[in-house]
Amino acid sequence: MKQAKTAKSKTGQPGFVRIISGQWRGRRLPVADVTGLRPTTDRVKETLFNWLMHDITDSTVLDCFSGSGALAFEALSRYAGYATLVEKDPAQAKRLQALLTSFNVSQAEVLNSDCLHYLAQPAHRQYQIVLVDPPFRQNLAIPCCQLLEQQGWLSPGAIIYLETEKELPLAEVPASWRLLKEKVAGQLAYRLWSKQL
Repeated sequence: MKQAKTAKSKTGQPGFVRIISGQWRGRRLPVADVTGLRPTTDRVKETLFNWLMHDITDSTVLDCFSGSGALAFEALSRYAGYATLVEKDPAQAKRLQALLTSFNVSQAEVLNSDCLHYLAQPAHRQYQIVLVDPPFRQNLAIPCCQLLEQQGWLSPGAIIYLETEKELPLAEVPASWRLLKEKVAGQLAYRLWSKQL
């Protein structure tokens, strides 16, 4: 999810986030007024996809707390092979499905599900890139990471993006993950991890 200056207009109506690169560069995604929805800023998003530039093409992507869908759509814009968007809010999940349809995307699916409940089942697909950007301070990030590892959702060598409140302790991140990159911006920290082979 992403925190954009445009999250709400001066009239109080929902705003938008924009896709910053790829085949849909400049196209806008609406941001609804949904509790916990915190779209990632363009600056953070640009850094993330610079980090991922050599890995994104043809990859399988799991967007764990999809929200506005901006991370998944950015990945698809940059030619990810397949994306699964998991979103708990039913109305927002419908909006995401409508966006996929309007973008004429066939290589993606929206799952209206609680992410932790979904990941608690044995994996039926493995992902090469996983985006974990939950609402802050709700004890979602670390349990999500643990379920990804325990239930087999990660491909060998998978890359995991984790965006959290900066004070979140990381001691319980799976031991098989190696920290590749990290930055702090204001109240948030964002990191890239890899699952060791």
